[in-house]
Amino acid sequence: MNKRLVWLSLLLFLSSIKLSSAQNKIVVFQSDFGLKDGAVSAMKGVAMGVSPDLKLFDLTHEIPAYNIWEAAYRLEQTVRYWPAGAVFVSVVDPGVGTARKSVVMKTKTGHYIVTPDNGTLTLVAQSLGIDEVREINEAVNRRKDSQKSYTFHGRDVYSFTAARLAAGVITYAQVGPVLPAKVVSIPYQQAVINGKIIKGDIPVLDVQYGNVWTNIPGTLFNKLNPKYGDIVRVTIYNKGRQVYKGNMPYSQTFGEVKEGKSLAYINSLLQLSFAINMGDFAKTYHVKSGADWSVEVGVN
Repeated sequence: MNKRLVWLSLLLFLSSIKLSSAQNKIVVFQSDFGLKDGAVSAMKGVAMGVSPDLKLFDLTHEIPAYNIWEAAYRLEQTVRYWPAGAVFVSVVDPGVGTARKSVVMKTKTGHYIVTPDNGTLTLVAQSLGIDEVREINEAVNRRKDSQKSYTFHGRDVYSFTAARLAAGVITYAQVGPVLPAKVVSIPYQQAVINGKIIKGDIPVLDVQYGNVWTNIPGTLFNKLNPKYGDIVRVTIYNKGRQVYKGNMPYSQTFGEVKEGKSLAYINSLLQLSFAINMGDFAKTYHVKSGADWSVEVGVN
């Protein structure tokens, strides 16, 4: 084999590796649609129409209606645990049909997220990094004969494009034109330490149990040198208005405090959280979540 053929073979091999990262046939769906009607099934049907070999999964369809922030958080909570090349479809789109861009963002970890660029990408763009952003070219990547439909881009554009990308029908470059490597971001209180006080936000609730999760990583909390049993001072705000102020022990497990008592702990995402053992902290103290909710903590 001459040198030219060797180089050609090598280039083809490297190209196939690059393409395959976007073509592992995994598509993961998220929306605020719920499962009461056929919307989610319609999106999956469109995907299967592109390729019956696709592997379709759900992240969640129980995002509160129009809650872009929670969509952003659920992606942040989940994307990193999927193999590189997985394609996510996130449809929380109160501006459907307006001028907001429809994009596919590739993270530096090799994941693809198909979504309106309306703030949904706020957190994964920061944590996983932006490798590239492309605007969906709907002249090519849109379900046939759907041009007169203006209110279901999840079915007609996002699921269709995601399926084509995951199945290898198109390459990432064929999604559409490259955009600047930035996305629409929702402002929020990032976790910062100032002396003996840490500020952060409450991105989401552990909704099944009413536990309150913060964005304060355990590594940052450890800079206060807490020991299990130490008292954590907690103040929670909504739009700057104090909603809760109290003290609770720093605990490793819920059972370290009596039933009905509050505790601070590190959750499964290794972030500081607050709970009531066998109770509902959020409901008891009227705490909610989102970019408007912030928290301050210290340790006695």
